[in-house]
Amino acid sequence: MIRSPQGHLTYIAYRAAKRSSIVHESERQEIINVGIALDRYRLISLSGGNVSMRIGDHILVTPSGMSYETLVPQDVVVMDISGKVIEGVRRPSVDTEALLHIFKKLPHVNAIIHTHQPYATAIGLVMDELPAFCTTLVNATLGAVTVAPYSSAASLDMGVKAVESIGDKRAVILRNHGVVTVGPTLKDALYAAVYLEDASRSYCAASAMGTPRSLTPAQVTEAVEIFKHYGQGKK
Repeated sequence: MIRSPQGHLTYIAYRAAKRSSIVHESERQEIINVGIALDRYRLISLSGGNVSMRIGDHILVTPSGMSYETLVPQDVVVMDISGKVIEGVRRPSVDTEALLHIFKKLPHVNAIIHTHQPYATAIGLVMDELPAFCTTLVNATLGAVTVAPYSSAASLDMGVKAVESIGDKRAVILRNHGVVTVGPTLKDALYAAVYLEDASRSYCAASAMGTPRSLTPAQVTEAVEIFKHYGQGKK
């Protein structure tokens, strides 16, 4: 260990030693990186929304009211599925109860992103569903996106309404509130959030000119299947 002339650990060495001993450090950093990406893609403002991940029996949740760019891995809270904190001193997201409900009810889901992205939220103010009208939306969300009934922040009801409305898709719009996206990985949940917003923007623009045309069921199936092979290292 690096020590000062007085025999004390230097601040840099102390931080390095502390970081090296934390649980799920790389995954907690991944969560922070995704939070910063949400800001870059303008899906959140300031400390809005949250990012969470399931790793085995542990749930990792971003802290409440902290800007993502200021976070270090220790700030991301590790808990069990009941909400008991395993590691972390920060207060977790106010939506934690809802997030835990989603993880409990959807065992195939290992990542959840909640945002207040403007265009998708706007869709939810006037529609009951964003149709499957473009390939990028279907690629990422696996089809049309339902608008769930209103639920407030910091409530179990938010998780209940999300589970009831999301079906087999990877996104649901929360009326008068925002968006929840899910996936087997954080990357999948992030893609769903980003492409949902892009599609919502396109739909709003198209609606100003006329009635947008939707994809056929066969085209939806084809778009979902094609995206399974998207990226490097896949046949």
